[in-house]
Amino acid sequence: MKIPKRIQPLVESGLVDEVISRLMSGKEADVYVVRCGDEIRCAKVYKEALKRSFKQAVLYQEGRKVRNSRRARAMEKGSKFGRKQQEDTWQTAEIDALYRLANAGVRVPRPYDCLDGVLLMELITTEEGEVAPRLGDVSMSTEQALEDHALVMRYVVRMLCAGIVHGDLSEFNVLVDENGPVIIDLPQAVDAAGNNNAQSMLARDVDNMTRYYGQYAPELLQSRYAREIWALYEDGELHADSELTGHFEESTEAIDVDEVLDVVEAAMIEEQQRQQRLRELESSE
Repeated sequence: MKIPKRIQPLVESGLVDEVISRLMSGKEADVYVVRCGDEIRCAKVYKEALKRSFKQAVLYQEGRKVRNSRRARAMEKGSKFGRKQQEDTWQTAEIDALYRLANAGVRVPRPYDCLDGVLLMELITTEEGEVAPRLGDVSMSTEQALEDHALVMRYVVRMLCAGIVHGDLSEFNVLVDENGPVIIDLPQAVDAAGNNNAQSMLARDVDNMTRYYGQYAPELLQSRYAREIWALYEDGELHADSELTGHFEESTEAIDVDEVLDVVEAAMIEEQQRQQRLRELESSE
C-alpha cells in the first residue's frame, strides 16, 4: 500500500521497509502493519491533538512529570512551544509506560522505537500468524474467564506497583493470543501517586474487566477487587504478587459522598463511551 506521510521518515531512516496494511483507526491513533527487515511489526501513528477524540485528556495528564523546567513552564502557560511539548509528552507517555510495565512483569507489546509521533512496536499475533483478536471479540468458558480475569487483576496490581494506572482499560484495549491477555493502548496512562483521579480510574478499569469476564463467570460480578487493591496500595501492603480475594470489608468511617458521586459519574461516562465505540465498530464492519 501507499506509505502514509507520517511513516515516511521511518522508511527513510531504515526503520521500516514496507507498509503492508492499515490495521485500525482509533480515537487517538491509526495503526499499520509494517515490515521491518524479516520481522512484521506495527506502527502506531498518533493523531494530532485537534484530530484526537480522546476526551478529558487533562484529567489523565495530571501529575505527569516534566524534567525540563523550561518545558514545564511553557506547558503551564499554553504557549505554542508549550503546546508542542504537551503533545510530545502525550506521545512519549506510551513508550515510557510500555518499558516500565514490561520490566514489572505485565504483558504488553514490546516497543522498538518512537520517531516523530510514530511508535514502532511488536505486533501481537496468534499461533497461526494472524493478528491477535481483541478481548471483546473472544468468547470463552467459565474456567477460562476466571483464569484470565485473575491474570488481568495481577497485571493491574503490577501496574499499580510500578506507579501506573491504565486509565482506559476495557475489552477494547486487551488482545488475546495463545498465552492469554496482552494489555495495549497506554498513551493516557495515569501517574498513580500524582493524579487525584487515579483511584476512580483504577476502579473503572477493574470494573470494566470484571463486568466483561463476568458474562462468562457470573460469580465475578459480586467481587470487589478494585476496593481491595486500592486499600492494599494505600496501606503500603500491595506487592507485585499479592494474593487477592475479591472481598473487601467496608470501613465504619463516614462516607465521602462527593467522591462516590464522582466515581458514579465517571462510570456513566465510560459506559456511554463504550457503547459509542461498539456502535462505531458495528458500523465499520
